[in-house]
Amino acid sequence: MKAPRMASMIERRLLVNYRTDPEITARLLPAPLRPRIIDGWAVAGICLIRLGAVRPASMPMPGGLRSENTAHRIAVEWDTADGIAHGVYIPRRDTDSVLTTWAGGRIFPGRHHRARFDVRESTDDVQIKVDSHDDAVRIEVHARTTAALEGSRLFPGTAQASGFFRCGGAGYSATPDPARLDGVDLVAEDWQVTPVELTSVHSSFFDDPARFPPGSAIPDCGLLMRDIPATWLPLPPMAVQPAPSRSQTTCCHQASISGGLSTSTR
Repeated sequence: MKAPRMASMIERRLLVNYRTDPEITARLLPAPLRPRIIDGWAVAGICLIRLGAVRPASMPMPGGLRSENTAHRIAVEWDTADGIAHGVYIPRRDTDSVLTTWAGGRIFPGRHHRARFDVRESTDDVQIKVDSHDDAVRIEVHARTTAALEGSRLFPGTAQASGFFRCGGAGYSATPDPARLDGVDLVAEDWQVTPVELTSVHSSFFDDPARFPPGSAIPDCGLLMRDIPATWLPLPPMAVQPAPSRSQTTCCHQASISGGLSTSTR
């Protein structure tokens, strides 16, 4: 069965962006994907998104599913017959929706795991805590809106950060088959972002020293989107070669990375 195009309202999308060591990051990716590099750093992060009015694109509003979701992401590129393509690799997706968990990977691309979300937000303040049911994912983020993007080593300003992520809307998710990725493309015509200050960030994915040795994954900046209509377009699956196991990727790098991993931007 052909997967349907889905429409939704992005009620809130918080992008927590990390700068990560390119060599270590590359070892987490299945071929032919490779990290996108900015000023010597790879770009990775967490997307914390609340979707409303999720429905087949042929179905008019009102109506549809509402859910909290999160995805760990790595900005990637790969070669095609038409040149270099950009997108994100998603090793893990989590949701509070039973329906999304069931449909993801069956009716629509993107396998999801169940998680508990504790969200507290106002106009200028967002606090989100995520705990997956299988205890594999723990996230705590506190962000406050700010007038300008400051302190980033990846992007000189909001416009550059916004442009980087806008041109990488294609997301390829890990599946139970290590030789295949599911693909979906985010299309949002009214693309608007607000910079945020990351007051604190904790992530079991990026804080894991077996995956990212100390100093190799550093919170860099945050972006916030609110009330953006969006369409999700299924993409053909991507055939890949599985990434090497974690034991193969970390044992020879422990001594080469110095410094401490900061899980707070202050």
